[in-house]
This record gives sequence, C-alpha cells and structure tokens, in this order.
Amino acid sequence: VQLQASGGGLVQAGGSLRLSCAASGLTFSRYDMGWFRQAPGKEREFVSAVSSSGTTHYRDSVKGRFTIFRDNAKNTLALQMNSLRPEDTAVYYCAAESLLLPTTPEQVDYWGQGTLVTVSS
Repeated sequence: VQLQASGGGLVQAGGSLRLSCAASGLTFSRYDMGWFRQAPGKEREFVSAVSSSGTTHYRDSVKGRFTIFRDNAKNTLALQMNSLRPEDTAVYYCAAESLLLPTTPEQVDYWGQGTLVTVSS
C-alpha cells in the first residue's frame, strides 16, 4: 500500500493550500480515509476524515476552514485548506483505515509519507 501526499508549501496567514493523496495497492473505495498533522515537538493529531460512504468529520479548530474530498474513481483524497493560520503549521499525513473512521493515530492501518505546510504570520 502506498499513500503519496503532496501539495504542501509555504503560505501566508489567511491563504489557502490544497493537499492531495494518491493511493495505490488497496481497494480505495472500501477504506475510510483521513488527514492527520504533527507540529514540531507535538503529538500527531487528527484533522479530518471521510468514510467510504462519504461521511465527513473535522477537528473543531478547522471546521469551516478545511474541506475533505475523496474521488474513488481516481483513488485520491484531498484536503482544501482555507484561511490558514500559523497554528496550522505542521507535517500533514494522509491515512487509511479499513474498519473505522480514523480519528486517532492508533486506528490507522496505513500512513502516507507526509507533506509540510508552513503558515507564516
């Protein structure tokens, strides 16, 4: 299984980025997918998830700013991030889980390699 994340970069506060995750080696449509992030010196934390049926879930601090998408025909996951804040700075990881909506790192079956998002003030 490979989860290839991309789209990170440097952006000013208030700006936008779109992260993408290309999945291979798994039956993508059957997996619940998610995004996590890890800031320097902090634990990896849940950001957003989408079930195989399309149900979405977000951490409170990103609600209304981030939107998660999945395209089962293209085996891709995306995260549109708007109104970015310096506290969103982190390495973002895509994740796949076969049984439950991945809302904690312990639930995740597969991890992508991470993409760095830096938001300057």
